Amino acid sequence: MENKPTQSKSDLIWNVLSFLVLAAIIGAGVIFLTIFTNPNSALNPFPPFTMPEVIVLPTNRPTFPATWTATYAPPTATATVAPPTVEPLVISATPAEGGTVAPTTTSRPPANGFAFALQTDPAPISSVLYRPEWGCEWLGVAGNAVDLQNSPVKGIRVQVGGFLGAAKIDLLSLTGTALQYGQAGYEFTLAEKPIASNDKLWVQLLDQSDLPLSDKVYFDTFASCDQNLIIINFKQVRK
Repeated sequence: MENKPTQSKSDLIWNVLSFLVLAAIIGAGVIFLTIFTNPNSALNPFPPFTMPEVIVLPTNRPTFPATWTATYAPPTATATVAPPTVEPLVISATPAEGGTVAPTTTSRPPANGFAFALQTDPAPISSVLYRPEWGCEWLGVAGNAVDLQNSPVKGIRVQVGGFLGAAKIDLLSLTGTALQYGQAGYEFTLAEKPIASNDKLWVQLLDQSDLPLSDKVYFDTFASCDQNLIIINFKQVRK
């Protein structure tokens, strides 16, 4: 009879412990379910990594040298500038319509057996006829090449060489890359401002093997905004 109170006390302790274990299991289940449904809950000791805010970088815009962005107010009336020592040019169409400089003289006879010869003498004009956005801050040479039937000849190598002041010029391009001068037009930038020179520069047509298709054509440049583009056209004179 004396062991009954001791046994009842032991049963009470085990019952309390069982209740505490059950409560702990239920509490753990509640915490697990809360973290599972809301990983960002304050009960989660290891919350998920928060992705940083996406930074949208500004779009870089290309910058151009001053010669590309120089402003120039073209004259309201375009006049054909005729050099003092060459025949005046006849503009067959406006530059925006892809016009070309029409020669005013017949083609020259074959020279030194080359397939191409000058169609007209080199003619200095104002670049605003073809490049109004560049204004006077530019010096260049450009032209066109046609075959025996006066059809454009594309893909011919064009080389410009010589000296402009103290600078050595050695440039290559292809006919058909500057359509504002014709379907077989070409263009070279020589300087960022008009510079005078006398027979120091030349232009020549080459085939794909760098063999000459024309003689070297020497030309002058001028320190004038009205003569900062030299037009040199070529015509095929033999096959």
